[in-house]
Amino acid sequence: MKTKTIKINLNSSQGNAFNLISVARRLSKQMGMNTAEIYREMTHSDYENLIKTFEKYFGDFVTLQR
Repeated sequence: MKTKTIKINLNSSQGNAFNLISVARRLSKQMGMNTAEIYREMTHSDYENLIKTFEKYFGDFVTLQR
């Protein structure tokens, strides 16, 4: 079982789109993922899409709290 060590409160300044994109870039680089593709997918639509995409790639490692 994987442990989620990072927690991000979406109702705080941590939950703004710029911070989430920054966290996604850092994590994707550390994990050897395609950072540019994840960025494109996250920014393709609205904030809810950004959240869903973030959870798709990083949900096993990051807990997003609403």
